[in-house]
Amino acid sequence: MKKIILGFSFFITFLSFGQIPKNEAQEAIIKQSLDSCAYKYNYVFQMQEWQSCIDEGLKKDSTIAYLWQQKAMPYFKCKKYEVGLSFLDKAVVYNKQEWLPYRGFMKCIFSKTYREAITDLEECIKLYGNGYRMDHPYSFYIGLCYLQLNEYDKAEKLFDDYVNDIYKNRQQLEHPTAYFYQAIAKYELQKWDEAITILDKALKIYPQFSDAKYYKAICWFRLGKPKDEISALAKEARGDSAKGFTINEDNTIYETYPYQIKLNK
Repeated sequence: MKKIILGFSFFITFLSFGQIPKNEAQEAIIKQSLDSCAYKYNYVFQMQEWQSCIDEGLKKDSTIAYLWQQKAMPYFKCKKYEVGLSFLDKAVVYNKQEWLPYRGFMKCIFSKTYREAITDLEECIKLYGNGYRMDHPYSFYIGLCYLQLNEYDKAEKLFDDYVNDIYKNRQQLEHPTAYFYQAIAKYELQKWDEAITILDKALKIYPQFSDAKYYKAICWFRLGKPKDEISALAKEARGDSAKGFTINEDNTIYETYPYQIKLNK
């Protein structure tokens, strides 16, 4: 489950998942702006060229939400969140159903404006139902926001509901990250035994999950487990972390997720 970055093609394909407009004229503008222009550049060191390509397309039709999202995306990757958000807001204006959930996700994981993320994601649930972004429902990201705002009871309820839904709906596989954050909510509420039980479920799916081992070791410490056992588990967690086995979400190559531990530093 260790992440492998596959080169520049990764930058092009990652997050280029929006719905392309059906309008043929807009499709032609998108193809010219992105496929024939922006995607020939690496925005990490050719940001001006990338943006110029998209700007030319927006001059032809400023209502293409996908171009606004592609204009915003690299700024988030470069940690220029306010700049990126100003363009992402435009994408939401022109295609709210597609890009409001994405904006909520970006506010939660990237810019870390948690109250604003909750507002966006709760509106998504109200308007469109509890859909998915990046392998998780909107309520999952609301739960992360509540963890970061120290509102642990609310986070616990959301993660419990999410995991129960996974258990009932076997079409969706159990997810180690879902278990991890469910356990973190229990951990913050000092429910050490419950947290350990849930962390063990995450570790059954993902045996090298260093973050899960780290918090399990802390729970053992709080419960008075023998020091040699705690030390052995912490050492194991550090070794797995050094090999890159951490929270298994795509965006961890850009951002540190809540409660993610950098044990290899």
